[in-house]
Amino acid sequence: MPGVQEPHPEARKYGSYQVEIYKRGVDSNTRPTVTTDPNKLEEQAKQHMGTRSYSYVAGGAGERATMDANRLAFRQWKMIPRMLRPTTHRDLRVEIFGKKYDSPIFIAPVGVQTIFHGDKETGVAEIATEIGVPYILSTASSASIEEVAEASGNGDRWFQLYWPQDDEITLSLLKRAKAANYTTLVVTLDTWALSWRPWDLDNAYVPFMTGVGDQTGFSDPVFRRKFRETHGKEVEEDILAAAKEWESDVFSGKAHTWDQIQLLKDNWDGPIVLKGIQHVEDARMAVETGVQGIIVSNHGGRQLDGAIGSLEVLPEIVEAVGEKITVLFDSGIRTGVDIIKALCLGAKGVLVGRPWVYGLAVGGKRGARDALRGILAVTTSLIYSVCKGSVVDGG
Repeated sequence: MPGVQEPHPEARKYGSYQVEIYKRGVDSNTRPTVTTDPNKLEEQAKQHMGTRSYSYVAGGAGERATMDANRLAFRQWKMIPRMLRPTTHRDLRVEIFGKKYDSPIFIAPVGVQTIFHGDKETGVAEIATEIGVPYILSTASSASIEEVAEASGNGDRWFQLYWPQDDEITLSLLKRAKAANYTTLVVTLDTWALSWRPWDLDNAYVPFMTGVGDQTGFSDPVFRRKFRETHGKEVEEDILAAAKEWESDVFSGKAHTWDQIQLLKDNWDGPIVLKGIQHVEDARMAVETGVQGIIVSNHGGRQLDGAIGSLEVLPEIVEAVGEKITVLFDSGIRTGVDIIKALCLGAKGVLVGRPWVYGLAVGGKRGARDALRGILAVTTSLIYSVCKGSVVDGG
């Protein structure tokens, strides 16, 4: 195609997805299964999900003011393209924690994926490896740590921890994740209790209470032993009781404290990243505790209604600690344009959540793949238009 620049010879050809779509249209009159229009994606996904599943992923805390703040923060920043610059070799590769990744995009840890499509976490982990995007497994998974690792194969994978109050169970989860070659531990700080989510409340629905999304616990040998000792039966014999016990440990209503980070440091020999940082002082505290990274995130607007948009506070946090700790970003991402804005404001990597979940609902694992490929293609094209040709070079 005239005028299309070639990627860096060692970089993935993410931009080729656009040409691939047009070529399929010419050759077989085939249109994309998953819409490429970010403004239509959620509505398309809604048609493929039940009311409860849709409300679970699309809803947020309270009146969803934080979700609105996330999107508004992106719209307030505008890009100014540059012209006649050397961009022949477009390159999305980044280095984070000493490892080279094909792009700055990570699959955010989203739980209970089985309620969106039967391909669930194992299917998404599979396509993540296929397209070279690191997969972050949620503790609230509907597949076990080991099952997802097997599906991921030789792909890059991180483990997200909803931190139990029981230290023995916590250490068991860390041991399993490490044995399954999850390289980085992501510790979510803002979900020690589930928030007030009207869309779920109006449906009287939370999947964890019925055992859906509890597979990490149900497959854990320490949790299973303790449940057996307490109840005199196996998890499978009383799923509701097991779900209640798992929830009471993971979503206990009691937050951990800064000094307890030491337990994780003592029992995890890879990078530790704290997810849910929104305040500069908390970012500084993260530096003081000696962890390797933070994720500026408000949980996609799902935990605290009326919170600041994550992008709004990102530059301030980067300015305060960006040279001392790796700053990643999460919350409100819908397009490749959003990716570039977060990178330009100082994030080293960006987590993407709802768009690929919507793709999963529409077309299973291939739908999730295509939603991500679209975001990657747009990001690649913006490297051409806005930056000097690579994420590292910047604009």
